[in-house]
Amino acid sequence: MGVLTPERRRPRCSLVRGQNPTASTGAPSRSTTDTKGFPGGCAMKSPIAHRKQTASFTLVKLLAIAPLWLMLATVNTSAYGQTSNPSPGDWTQFLRDNMQRWNPYETVLGVNNVETLGLKWRFDTGDPSTEQLSSPAVVSGVVYVGSNDNNVYALNANTGAKLWSFATGGPVSTSPAVVNGVVYVGSGSNLSGIVWALNAVTGAKLWSFVTGGNVSFSSPAVVNGVVYIGIGSNLGAEVFALSATSGTLLWSSNTGGEVLSSPAVANGVVYVNSDDGNMYALNATNGTRLWSSPVGGSVLDNICSPAVANGVVYIGAFGPGPSISGAIYALNASTGARLWSFNAASGPFMSCAPAVANGVVYLGSDGHVLYALNASTGAQLWSFLAGGGLDSSPAVANGVVYIQASGNPSIDGKNLYALNAGTGAELWSFPLNNFALSSPVVVNGMVYFESGSVLAFGLGNADLFLRIEPTPTTVHQGDLLTFAFPVWNLGPGVAEGEVLSNLQVPAGTTFDYVRISGTPGLGTCTHPPYGGTGQIICHEGDGMAPNTTWTVRLTVKVTAPAGTTITESAATMSDTFDPNMANNTATVSLKVQ
Repeated sequence: MGVLTPERRRPRCSLVRGQNPTASTGAPSRSTTDTKGFPGGCAMKSPIAHRKQTASFTLVKLLAIAPLWLMLATVNTSAYGQTSNPSPGDWTQFLRDNMQRWNPYETVLGVNNVETLGLKWRFDTGDPSTEQLSSPAVVSGVVYVGSNDNNVYALNANTGAKLWSFATGGPVSTSPAVVNGVVYVGSGSNLSGIVWALNAVTGAKLWSFVTGGNVSFSSPAVVNGVVYIGIGSNLGAEVFALSATSGTLLWSSNTGGEVLSSPAVANGVVYVNSDDGNMYALNATNGTRLWSSPVGGSVLDNICSPAVANGVVYIGAFGPGPSISGAIYALNASTGARLWSFNAASGPFMSCAPAVANGVVYLGSDGHVLYALNASTGAQLWSFLAGGGLDSSPAVANGVVYIQASGNPSIDGKNLYALNAGTGAELWSFPLNNFALSSPVVVNGMVYFESGSVLAFGLGNADLFLRIEPTPTTVHQGDLLTFAFPVWNLGPGVAEGEVLSNLQVPAGTTFDYVRISGTPGLGTCTHPPYGGTGQIICHEGDGMAPNTTWTVRLTVKVTAPAGTTITESAATMSDTFDPNMANNTATVSLKVQ
């Protein structure tokens, strides 16, 4: 399927696109570096904001882009020092920078509007039918994701257009980390696992590191110039720390079993879950073991990744005892002492990472149940029964939990969910066509996810329709003249933050009064004083539901003499994406008699 919409709200910094890199599939050396293809950087954000505009205003903004590209062309910085100005709300790596899979900066999507989420675009990878494990990273308006078709992709976050792809020579089931203009990602299975560093703007290879083990599950964590990754192998070294700039091995550590989980790094400590049934804490500088703590009995393929918040490590694993039930553990981050545990009787294991937000731990089980637990005590707050096993990790943003349920869509019917984080109530769901273990991420009003294809969801489209109706149509000097500005939302989505602008007290008149009628909440207007002239801007006070009308009425006094033409115009816009800009401006003229 092609791109479904041409744009989205708040585009980020425009990127300089280079040629698609060609990767060598031959066996690289243990650590190889390519000094070519470093990006020129991306020095500032695009001046274009996503609101509906009049044609003249849009033209001015488009003209403003030219100097930006000229400035970008003169920038000369390395990939490790580029100034692409990532937003704090970006999702830079699997666990996010806070190691909690919680985006506290999200303000667009929330409990009150997530039900209007709609598919904005879809990008089909080279093998859309294959089960996908890689979860997206979203940085500076670009989506980075791996695929089982042996490629890493960079996509425009607003449109889904491909910016570049890089062939790794092996399946990419780990989730990229994007830091300082570099994409770090692992690929390959069995003994062919490789960690790659790629130029985030062009996709050119910067360096690669051959692990000698399996890099199918553990996603890299990048903190303070170091890349940390777990390895599935029997080489006696299951956690690697690499220089982010050169790929040089800084240290390696043995946990006693394969490390298929993704590391969490906080306060100078690396936390990993090993399939020997223990959680390990390692010194981030030298790999020295600080402590280990059992999280279940003897287990195989214990791939759940930890989250760290407020001095506590949260992890899901096989539960204790012969029942092999799933369990959630809370450990003291400094000592490894168990603070509490919760037995998830609904399923045999937890294979995802918890999300921790606002004092609550969210984690799903293979038994189709998502649990919300008090982070301090482990007490269950609520649970949600999904249509399939919850083998992916939840994401939390602005009071909403997003979780993917694997299963047969033809039977289960719903696979990607949005739930009220406080109550567990289902707010929205979307059916998926493929089984997937990818986890959703939420950035700037969009939800990104991979299920064979990369999918992007945003608020449902609104179609605003504006008219201007003067009363009376025959006026004389000294008369009062009223202009009505009815705005219809033709839907299908709710129009959030609707504004009536480009509205002036027309020449030849003076301001008398303005009033609003229509949807609940009505709104507010800024206007000149009585008898004055100038601009009027009106903000609708609540979201406009589909098929509703909001009307502003402006009354002015005619001061112009007979024969004068009075012209009024206006434009309407909203925060919700609107694909039809042709019907949101209007102009009317009438002659004084």
